[in-house]
Amino acid sequence: MKIQAPPGMRDFYPADMRLQNWLFDAWRRVSRSFGFSEYDGPIFEFLDLFTIKSGDEIVSQLFDFEDRGGRRFAIRPEMTPTLARMVAARANSLPRPIKWFSIPRMCRAEKPQRGRLREFYQWNADILGVDDVLADAEIIAVAVAFLREVGLTPEDVVVKLSSRPIATAVLASIGIEASQADRAFQLIDRYDKLGPNEFRRQWNEAYGPDVPGERLERYLTEASLEQCLDLVAAAGEQGVAARTQFESLLAHLESFGVMPFCKFDLRIVRGLGYYTGPVFEVFGRRSELRAVLGGGRYDDLTTMLDGPRVPGVGFGMGDAPMMELLKELGKLPELEEELDIFIIDADPQLFATVQELAAALRGHGLATDFSYKRVGVSKQFKQASARGARYALVVGSEYVERRELTVKNLERGEQIIVPADDLLRAPQEALQRV
Repeated sequence: MKIQAPPGMRDFYPADMRLQNWLFDAWRRVSRSFGFSEYDGPIFEFLDLFTIKSGDEIVSQLFDFEDRGGRRFAIRPEMTPTLARMVAARANSLPRPIKWFSIPRMCRAEKPQRGRLREFYQWNADILGVDDVLADAEIIAVAVAFLREVGLTPEDVVVKLSSRPIATAVLASIGIEASQADRAFQLIDRYDKLGPNEFRRQWNEAYGPDVPGERLERYLTEASLEQCLDLVAAAGEQGVAARTQFESLLAHLESFGVMPFCKFDLRIVRGLGYYTGPVFEVFGRRSELRAVLGGGRYDDLTTMLDGPRVPGVGFGMGDAPMMELLKELGKLPELEEELDIFIIDADPQLFATVQELAAALRGHGLATDFSYKRVGVSKQFKQASARGARYALVVGSEYVERRELTVKNLERGEQIIVPADDLLRAPQEALQRV
């Protein structure tokens, strides 16, 4: 019986894992350059952690189970609830600002499709404990720094920006109060996926003919940032504050040098109900993929978990859609296996010496290997090339006679004789001579 990986799950063969680690390394490098610290949490949480945040309807999107004690758990589908739980537990002792990132493995019980899998990794970066939209601008700057790190430009990708308070003011202008806005946000979030006709049908089903969906559509597809900000400012004191907040965000983004990537788009509202301020998503400009990154400000999440109010802003980027976009744009690197040294025995009787040298060089942190079979020198050289080794180290008669080794640079084809004691004392220095 042939058993394959479960639907929506992946096997990572060594070549796949090299690319995966390349992505993880870029995520970590960018995060640390902005002063973020790495954290993690359990692979599954109490189911209530997710239903408190997103309601009971989220259960259909989760892999949930009951343990032997009758407790309900779910494999984590996102990281923000875990982050909020962890911060709420130690909110009074954590130094501010809290700048954390993680690269967790997660699962969602949804239909697998291109760039969207049931099991995936996600880069999460969050800043907590800061009310100022300076934190929002910096979290967007983190995302843009990664895009630049992997060779993407404003011609390749766009960061679409909006604001929940701005969207709330637009909805209020057509008669939808804030207390009735959750369903509207969900529909706006899915506008492009639904298409105009299905959007109108579902809108009428939710709000009836007395609330003009057509007017909202004009705002979603035609209104400029200035028109939306003017509408917000006319909505009273809260509207003026929302306008000031968004204008401040844009000024900070300009200072960080990331505005060439950014564009205002009222359709970006993020369907999850816990967002309270600016929101954003990243798209490929010429790609049909869904957003490769999404995030925004959430100021009340810790209070849902009986903790003190700790304002926050952050994003999540899935590995699968990002890899698909990079592949689509021809930006994925060609990565070979990295082996520093392949040791070759010119005489099978010297194989014990090969093993001793391998142990010593590995002790210096050099990736070192050799042939398991005693074959001719030429075949061992072929193995060294096939393994992508940078250097071949030949143990032959000169070692027996003078404790010397032949070191060959396989990239340049040059070779020299090196005293074995020099190589073992300072291998990196000895290798640089070739």
